[in-house]
Amino acid sequence: MREVESRTGQVVVVGAGIAGLAAAHRLLGRGARVTVLEASERVGGKLLPGEIAGTRVDLGAESMLARRPEAVALAREVGLEDRLQPPATATASIWTRGALRPMPKGHVMGVPGTATALAGLLSDEGLARIERDADLPRTEVGDDIAVGEYVAARLGREVVDRLVEPLLGGVYAGDAYRISMRSAVPQLYQAATTHDSITRAVREIQARASAAQQTGPVFMGIEGGVGSLPLAVAESVRARGGEIVTGAPVSELRRQEDGGWRVVAGERELHTDAVIVAVPAPAAAALLRAEAPAAATELATVEYASMALITLAYRRTEAALPEGSGFLVPPVDGRTIKASTFASRKWGWIADDNPDLLVLRTSVGRYGETEILGREDADLVEVSRRDLREATGLDAVPVATRVTRWTDGLPQYPVGHHARVARIREHVAKLPGLAVCGAQYDGVGIPACIASAYAAVDQVHGDLSGVQELTANPVQSLHGGAGE
Repeated sequence: MREVESRTGQVVVVGAGIAGLAAAHRLLGRGARVTVLEASERVGGKLLPGEIAGTRVDLGAESMLARRPEAVALAREVGLEDRLQPPATATASIWTRGALRPMPKGHVMGVPGTATALAGLLSDEGLARIERDADLPRTEVGDDIAVGEYVAARLGREVVDRLVEPLLGGVYAGDAYRISMRSAVPQLYQAATTHDSITRAVREIQARASAAQQTGPVFMGIEGGVGSLPLAVAESVRARGGEIVTGAPVSELRRQEDGGWRVVAGERELHTDAVIVAVPAPAAAALLRAEAPAAATELATVEYASMALITLAYRRTEAALPEGSGFLVPPVDGRTIKASTFASRKWGWIADDNPDLLVLRTSVGRYGETEILGREDADLVEVSRRDLREATGLDAVPVATRVTRWTDGLPQYPVGHHARVARIREHVAKLPGLAVCGAQYDGVGIPACIASAYAAVDQVHGDLSGVQELTANPVQSLHGGAGE
């Protein structure tokens, strides 16, 4: 028999990823009664703590952008301030043209201010092509343009293929020649609308950043793993009176005559004042089809990339690695892995957990790739070891391995993504007490998901300024999304 619950001042949040949990946390701070319904048996979505050989590690996203305030602030609010840690080293490499080459400095998502910034990474011809940018006529970007298309037109394909592509691939596991510049790299899009030369625009961006004297780390981690953040938020939600129900897939969402909402999840039927839908696009489309069919149709067009993370643990005495925190791999080089993080080198707490162990991880899978992700775990471990051996010389046998698959884990932001999000939000806004949030809207990084959640909370309270701001000015995710 279905249990019917009806409460005054009640909000139901569908989905207990970091966006849904952040929304619940903010709602409780505003005095709402909150129930979070999660289809799976755990909270956290793509933030997943785990262990290998007895050492704590992240099995999903492992860092968060610290230059945006949302994620670090939420971590502090839920009692994790003492566990916040910047990377022990931020020096990374690009594995390209047969060698590990230092990650260039002086660029914005791979777009340099000068050709010399990419010396050592590009060929002489590639560097010479960058120099032509100042003499080229303006490249019109219109309402949106693919990052790769624009940068290749201004600076040549080599910049895209050797640097922009692996950097964007680390965030979206996508294709730079499909990814929206307006949504994925809004700084560059704005610069392209006002400047003839993109290298000159990048130098101005860098000068403004220098004048603003931005200090502190670009990224931040958490001792024990970023995967501990949703657990701490969930604990805080429960401590403040919120209810989180796992194993509770929502099958029906309907608006009622009194303006409230009816939510059905298994044997539970809730009558609530407002609903925040914080699930991936396919699930959101299914839930909204009855009451917001136009929004559901738009959500159904969102495409996703799948990926897998391969975590490997070695005896430190048997394994030597180059300096730095890891490396990215351009697809043009034809390797299987797209990145590797030297986790014990990057995060001091991993090294402290077990000084005798060396932990690293690789990632495989990009948009449109299916064959590699169909392989057995043992095959993914073997191809990772092969590429690591070629890149770094590491030939030891790992003492433990783990493969974590993220099927349809990363939403793609093609050209026109911002317009699609605006249309979805326009349709949703016609239904009072309903809002949406998550990685498929305003950015795939952790701060972006939290900002999306906070804007959704404002929306169900009648304030649309937050969603309007995010739709107009997406949160640049940079490196550190759910990918490497």
